[in-house]
Formats: sequence, C-alpha cells, structure tokens
Amino acid sequence: MARVRLSVAERREEILRAAVEQIEERGVAAVRIADVAQALGVSNALVLYHFSTKEKLVAAAFAYAAEADLARLRELLGRRTTALRRLRAAVRWYAPTGQAKGWRLWIEGWSAALREPPLREVGRALDRQWKAALAEVVAEGVAAGEFTCPDPAAAALRLTALLDGLAVQLTAYGGTVSRIRAQEWVDEALARELGLTREALLTQGR
Repeated sequence: MARVRLSVAERREEILRAAVEQIEERGVAAVRIADVAQALGVSNALVLYHFSTKEKLVAAAFAYAAEADLARLRELLGRRTTALRRLRAAVRWYAPTGQAKGWRLWIEGWSAALREPPLREVGRALDRQWKAALAEVVAEGVAAGEFTCPDPAAAALRLTALLDGLAVQLTAYGGTVSRIRAQEWVDEALARELGLTREALLTQGR
C-alpha cells in the first residue's frame, strides 16, 4: 500500500514523534537516524532531509516534547477557577506521581544536555517557562487574597527543584521512596510555599 503523501509540516511532526519514542526506548546516546527511519518505514535520507544531523533531530524532538508539556501546563493554569485549584492541579500533574509521562525522556535530556549545547538551550527554555507560569499563578493567588507568598518566583524554583529531584528518585532509583510518600511531600511543599496547612490545601484546592 502506498504511503499517504504528507505536507512538510506533517512529515516533520511524524519524524519528531518517532524520534521521541525512540529516545524514550533507547536513550539519547544509542538512538540513530536509522532507528527513527525504520520506525516510520522511510529512508534515512528522508529523515536527514528534514533534520540534517542526529544532534539537530534530537534537539528538535525535545523541543517538540517540551511544547506538548507546556501546552498541557497552560491548559491547567488557564482554567476558570481559583489560583489554588489551578496550582494544585498543575503541580499534581507535573509531579512524578501524576499523569505526566515524559520523565524518562527528560532525565535522558538532562544527561545529554551536559554535552550538547543545543539540547541544553531547549531544556533551559522549558525550565524558564515552567517557572514563569507557576510564579504568575502564585502571584495571582496572592493578589486575590487566597494565600500568602512573599516571593512567587523563588517559590516556583523551589517547587520545580523538588519535583525534578523526586522524578529522578522515582524513575531512576525505584523503591527509594514510595509514590504515596512523594505525593505527601509535594502537597506539604506546595502548602508551605503558600502559607497554608496541608489540610487547607487539600480541602480548598479540590
């Protein structure tokens, strides 16, 4: 059966989706252009036509995955409800005990970024946007009188640092901490940053 002819944009997206899947399965160091091409049933040359090197393909794949995560974050933080509910929903989704599925991919990316400047820039941009989005909603909640937080930007940094660290523990070192305990720590940290008790967070943030 002949393959459906795709537009340039559609073909690039197809390649990026396949690259993300191959990176998750094989790791950044081991994945090859040939692996991505084989997964799609196309030639190496076609992949290289759109992404001239493996390094460019990997960086673009991480940027593609990052934008999907950011779109979900914006959706959660943009809901028409209280800042506290939006924050709790976003943090619970982002946490390694939540429904975000990209932690193995991002741990791979952090490691590879030590040697790949383009990938490091992708990760840095994603990190900045996550922190800025969380800090903005924290500031909204403070302005609305929902909770107190003297430094929303610092609160966002501490929260994401905790979540990233727990992701490593749960993904790379399974058994170090239980998912239930990790979720308790996340709730406690969010409550502390907002000047609330954990009980108030759980009640008002539903």
